Amino acid sequence: VLPFFSMGDDVKMLMDCGLATILICSLLLAVWSASTSIADEIEGKTAMTLLSKPINRRQFIIGKYLGILKAVVWLMLPMVITFLLLVYFKVGYDAREASRDAPTHAEKMAAVWLILPGILLIYMEVAILAAISVAISTRLPMMVNMIICFGIYIIGHLTPNLVQAKSEGLEFVKFTGQLIATILPNLDNFNMSPAVATGTVVPPVYIGHSALSCLLYSGIAILVAFILFEDRDLA
Repeated sequence: VLPFFSMGDDVKMLMDCGLATILICSLLLAVWSASTSIADEIEGKTAMTLLSKPINRRQFIIGKYLGILKAVVWLMLPMVITFLLLVYFKVGYDAREASRDAPTHAEKMAAVWLILPGILLIYMEVAILAAISVAISTRLPMMVNMIICFGIYIIGHLTPNLVQAKSEGLEFVKFTGQLIATILPNLDNFNMSPAVATGTVVPPVYIGHSALSCLLYSGIAILVAFILFEDRDLA
């Protein structure tokens, strides 16, 4: 199936599909974990039992968030290892199929190294949405949480288009586009699938800026979670 859709660029298609699969699975786990570990515990009165111990509400939120990030790491680890091995062997396989000289180990590893920045940026994007999901989970149930996070994911990836539209549209469109671009994170900045698939090297400076953006938006979301959970009735 893969060669039929990739028009001969099998490695690029494999990279793009692999990164997308890792992102989707990680996001689903993060949102589901936030809902089950926070919203369900609040509804089931389990959170009240935990908070009766020497644990305050902020420690509860931070612990849940860090636990979700750890769970995402354990999910991503086997997926990433399998993905990297597939890319490594796919480079050599495609060369044999095209009757080209067999690529060296260094050439195969070059394709593998291209993927790593994309995986790191995926984790940053998941960290942002996990923090948002934690904040939502302090007040709303799982289904509402998933719908809101899905909407933020879609709009966050459309932010560049909204910014462009606001400069060309009517006043209402301009205002809406500017408001969304200001409040919501530009998640498209973490999408390196096209760059990775085309062999473009992601510079370390870009990764650093993305990490700062991740820390900023995640921190804001956790602060919102503190505020929402502070006066939540657990009884």
